[in-house]
Amino acid sequence: MQPKLNRLLRALAREGLDVTYDGRVYSVRLQGDSNAPPAEVLLPPELPVEGKAFQQLAALAALKHPGGGRVKRVRATPDFHPGDSGVAIGSVVHTEGLVVPAAVGTDINCGMRLHVADLPVETFLARRDAFVERMKGHYFFGTRDVALGSRAVEALLRDGLPGWLLETMEAPLGVVARADLGQLDRESARVYLGGALEGDPAWAPTGLRREGVVRDPGLATIGGGNHFVEVQRVEAVMDRARAWEWGVREGQLAFMIHSGSRDMGRHVGNTWRERTRAAWPVGAPLPESGILPLVEPERVREYLRAEATAANYAFLNRLLLAELLRQTLRELFGDVEAPLVYDVPHNITLPWEGGWLARKGACPAEAEQPVIIPGSMGAASYLMVGQGNAEALVSASHGAGRARSRFSMARGGADRREEALGLTGVDCITLRAERRIEEAPAAYKPIGPVVASQVEAGIVREVARMAPLMTFKA
Repeated sequence: MQPKLNRLLRALAREGLDVTYDGRVYSVRLQGDSNAPPAEVLLPPELPVEGKAFQQLAALAALKHPGGGRVKRVRATPDFHPGDSGVAIGSVVHTEGLVVPAAVGTDINCGMRLHVADLPVETFLARRDAFVERMKGHYFFGTRDVALGSRAVEALLRDGLPGWLLETMEAPLGVVARADLGQLDRESARVYLGGALEGDPAWAPTGLRREGVVRDPGLATIGGGNHFVEVQRVEAVMDRARAWEWGVREGQLAFMIHSGSRDMGRHVGNTWRERTRAAWPVGAPLPESGILPLVEPERVREYLRAEATAANYAFLNRLLLAELLRQTLRELFGDVEAPLVYDVPHNITLPWEGGWLARKGACPAEAEQPVIIPGSMGAASYLMVGQGNAEALVSASHGAGRARSRFSMARGGADRREEALGLTGVDCITLRAERRIEEAPAAYKPIGPVVASQVEAGIVREVARMAPLMTFKA
């Protein structure tokens, strides 16, 4: 290990980084910037090191603004990899006196939602084709009937799920009119922060701000990238007492949803990328990284309100994706309760220890809080419980993390054999053949060491493990 590690450290030094490794955590800093805090990366030795991701983390830690504020700490989870916007996926940054919109990006409140159902897997698979045809209609062909009254939309954007539900109970429409509204109300306690942030409808695109019935094309949609809806089987329970408390038992059917704020998040993210650049002090040199923070208190408040508005939308998007699936199970199999286990965000900025904690592709892992860590569509996913580890900035990975880019998977010279891609036996439902290749298991890091390293570090503990049965990719 040592000769290989020394070669790696020398290579990173040639890229302008000071790096040390203690066998568990890398410490990374830009050369010549001893005033910046080092970025720390929890990474087991068997997982690959990506120089570009290290550069992005170090640049984030070195971020400064002429008007003040500071970055206090930067940490990355073991699924970290380079991000397209200059901030590595898996980054967690603690700031004081400034916020960093790019540290969340445009996929605001991308997150995970997990349900379980007391439905035998064999019974479900016996009607697999009928289930798939219905879900393809909902997710891909627009047969979903998602309609909201304008007052419900306004309440959602301003107050989150509780506001939406209160207005919706007055006059439910479409798919929600067929839902068990009492169950949705009870399940709000199993959403992180209750699914309620302080937003402002003024930050929504004009298409959402109209009178009468609103049919927004982004609601109840999966999205691209690594987003998915997956049906799984609970194959093992490691913490039986906690799993029982959460309603999880071995042999159950489960479904996991990974999606975010769609066009709403893009609208807010792109708007604030432009506003943040326009707010940069005239004559002050721009950071080489291109990452710009906000420091003026009023702008910070405005940005956080806009981000919260998109986050509220994302909570409802995941709820509706789940409700379409739950109602389809009920159509095919009768009275299936399929309760929510938990819904947790990834890309979000929240107050923490007198400053702000921004996560980009990382999951909150507070003490006793459910944590959901998916594998690839050919590997297990995990339900964990957070340990509130302050050293890890109370954050866990949001998945296994990419090992290969979508471009490298899709290029002409790539090995397209099923076994090479890890797709043997994988039931992937998508309308685009290239999505199956771009998102193949071979594109992702092995989930085992990602999870084990976080258990060993005291960030999370295992509760249950789920095996994939089928995965929907838009």
